[in-house]
Amino acid sequence: MSIRHEYYESDERTTVSIFDRGADPAKVSIKFEPRKVTYTHGDKNLVLEPLKGQISPDACEYTVGKVKVELRLIKVAQGRWGGLIGDSPDPLANSASTSTPTPLRQKKNWDSLTTDILAAEKEKSMEEDPNVGGDSAVNPFFQKIFADADEDTKRAMMKSYSESGGTTLSTNWDEVKKGTVEVKPPEGQEWKKCLSVFS
Repeated sequence: MSIRHEYYESDERTTVSIFDRGADPAKVSIKFEPRKVTYTHGDKNLVLEPLKGQISPDACEYTVGKVKVELRLIKVAQGRWGGLIGDSPDPLANSASTSTPTPLRQKKNWDSLTTDILAAEKEKSMEEDPNVGGDSAVNPFFQKIFADADEDTKRAMMKSYSESGGTTLSTNWDEVKKGTVEVKPPEGQEWKKCLSVFS
């Protein structure tokens, strides 16, 4: 039995939402491989293969929520895939890690990240997304705050949201710029680091 899923991406990672309402964290099995992700929960399964690019299995994480399971796939090479699955040649397959091309851009493009997140969270009907009324009900409120904010506040919101896996949203750039924002899952949910298929 296949499961509906969707994704959005930044240069550093691809976030996949698997809509499996009421998934039992103890029975969810997720296996991360360099170009493949396998999700199993009872008789439901989802295999994403081949991924458009390589991921780092040891760095990937997931959370099991009441409505969906969210996977955070950490890319080996920064850059946009432009899709989740595809048989395009893996740019890392025939190159040593020392010669892996990296983007020249030194400054993170927070505006682009914002556009991706807002596009992924656009309003949907209850049929399209069983989570409607949850996160998407407060999006207009956060969009207004973001639209009216100064550049430092926007940077703080985007950095805190992306580094905390969507569990924290701060508007205080002076505090957020000091280091990585800590993951704080909501009460009743648990944050899990993925287990590598190689361990």
